Amino acid sequence: MMNDNMIKLIPILTIMGLMMIAFIVPLIKHKKMIYVLYMTLNSLVVVLNIINLNYVSLHGAYVMEIGHFKAPFGITFRIGEIEAVIGLLFAFVMLMIAWYSYYGLEKEIPSRKTGFFYTLISLLLASLLGIVYTYDLFNGYVFIEVSTLAACGIIIIKDKKENVKATLKYLILSTLGSGLVLMGIALVYSMSGHLSMAYIQSVLSTNVGGNENTILISLILFTVGLGIKGAMFPLHIWLPDAHSSAPTPSSAILSALVIKAPIIFLIKIYYLVFGFEILGGTVVLNLLLVFGSLGMIIGSLLARSQTELKRMIAYSSVSQMGYIFFGIGLGNRLGLAMAIYHMVAHGVTKSNLFLAAGSFIEQTGKKKIDDFKGIGKEMPVTLGIFTLCGLSMIGIPVLPGFISKWNLSMAAIESGRIYLLAILLASSLLNASYYFPIIINGYFGEDNLDGKVFKSKSKPIKTLLPLIILTIIMILVGFMSGTIIDFIDRGIYFN
Repeated sequence: MMNDNMIKLIPILTIMGLMMIAFIVPLIKHKKMIYVLYMTLNSLVVVLNIINLNYVSLHGAYVMEIGHFKAPFGITFRIGEIEAVIGLLFAFVMLMIAWYSYYGLEKEIPSRKTGFFYTLISLLLASLLGIVYTYDLFNGYVFIEVSTLAACGIIIIKDKKENVKATLKYLILSTLGSGLVLMGIALVYSMSGHLSMAYIQSVLSTNVGGNENTILISLILFTVGLGIKGAMFPLHIWLPDAHSSAPTPSSAILSALVIKAPIIFLIKIYYLVFGFEILGGTVVLNLLLVFGSLGMIIGSLLARSQTELKRMIAYSSVSQMGYIFFGIGLGNRLGLAMAIYHMVAHGVTKSNLFLAAGSFIEQTGKKKIDDFKGIGKEMPVTLGIFTLCGLSMIGIPVLPGFISKWNLSMAAIESGRIYLLAILLASSLLNASYYFPIIINGYFGEDNLDGKVFKSKSKPIKTLLPLIILTIIMILVGFMSGTIIDFIDRGIYFN
């Protein structure tokens, strides 16, 4: 059995292990050995995160000090309920995507780059976990930069013109976002003299007078900088090209994981660095609510106008991130809890949608939405998976997307802004307007099914297992929503 001290080493051990693998992989020439090594370590990371989650559920949040110096001079991690849930989400979803990549990655990227892909996703997962666990502003910034470079790598690895263009757009905008975050950190340091989140809030709370403008400017810098990285409307312009042109596993990682970590960091800054008393006295939450609402509606309208399947799903991510910003912007406990729950729901659902869409494209050699009419006859299992995930995005009861939307509605009512229900309803109807036609045309219509041969393009079940497992987990996230939301609520950073 692991004792308390050993369990508290899990966060740093997982990050170090993933980074070590990233440097070992290039030394291995045998592709299957690379895959086995990576999958073994990622599986271990999942198990360790389950142990970590169980420990937090029993004992509550803990702080881990790294190195010889204690805070505020040393590096610290803080792992509470939110960090434990999101850490497990990232590790598990990355494992499923890596599993899928074994069967289809070489059909999208040159064979010689397979090992490089596993190096990149090892670094990426390590840095994403670092962002989630960090209790220090500057180290959070460093992890964000590592994740940005690794994310650029998994986009450009396809080595086509559109990938180079998408990567450059992402890199330029992300660099801008990084600069804004760094300026925000500098302003916070100038006011508090600390980088450790554990110390900044206590200093800021006693020095608000005379620093109101500086506090507001720093909050806006953090919001815009991390909003770019988290695809907040209208700062999302890098996302559609990057997500749609990247290899399928990369698209799934970008949408399910990469755009979530900066938002976790932003939530930490809001509530662990500034605190609700300071944050609530600014216009920042209202701005988030406006941009989240616009993202939900306009993201869906843009998704509805797309002709390529992966690009449609990419714009859908802009809409879904809108729900997360909407929940944070409500400024109450339930809204924040549902923003984090929606990260979990969206993570398992959207990764599955991209993998299913990638399977359609791989088996047919086509990209257009109209090309997949009747695909349900040729690939019934894959379309079944796509259907369940699409229904969750629309908000069909029991599935996690419905749970998110229902509770966000309750949070909106609790905040005294009942008119926001119209935005949630309109967004759900728009979600239905672009997911339902794909599903219906995939299954029905004489013209759609004419000439199609049953299961003629179906992939072997062993290649669909990660998608099936993700679907089961997605359904469980819906059925067990009460338990998950209660657990997340225990870790909310304000009372």
